[in-house]
Amino acid sequence: MKMLFKVSFTLIMAMVVSAFNNFDDEKGYRVGDTARDFKLKNIDGEMVSMKDYRDAKGFIVIFTCNHCPYAKLYEDRIIALHNEFAPQGFPVIAINPNDPDKQPEDNFENMKRRAAEKGFPFPYLVDETQEIALTYGAKVTPHVFLLKRIGQENLKVAYIGAIDNNHKDAQKADKKYVEEAVKALLSDKAPVETSTKGIGCTIKWRDA
Repeated sequence: MKMLFKVSFTLIMAMVVSAFNNFDDEKGYRVGDTARDFKLKNIDGEMVSMKDYRDAKGFIVIFTCNHCPYAKLYEDRIIALHNEFAPQGFPVIAINPNDPDKQPEDNFENMKRRAAEKGFPFPYLVDETQEIALTYGAKVTPHVFLLKRIGQENLKVAYIGAIDNNHKDAQKADKKYVEEAVKALLSDKAPVETSTKGIGCTIKWRDA
């Protein structure tokens, strides 16, 4: 009887965990969804919103941070994306979603320091409540949400996932997902790849 109870309890717990994981995977945006705007604090202390960019055709929204080795490996590529596509209407907006109590290296002062060291040409915002990361469905750093502006108000999700297919070496990446997706949108075409697995460090969520 005890053995049967243990087996039954284990199966029930496995089902609960599986259901929770499946529910968690369903959170956030999917390609084709309408994304919400945000108003978050930049490293210069100013509040930044996508509605501030009246002439933008869309946005390369990237959830990233200071401490993650994957995020660091992609910093130069993120800068390059902004430098290439911001003049064409698709600027990068970087957002740090991590709880600084869990990872002190990701606090606001260190954000300012890291941005200065790398010379970030784009805003680097702090998601203090983690509401935007939760709403979008960000899971790792870096995690990209490519948005296309429809009219002046609507932002449609066109791509979600990784920047490319080689986090270690940009020169060896033969699938540049974000670059190819933005180029497709600039040509009024749908991206060939619309969703890939984000590769990076897990987001450091606050305790409930």
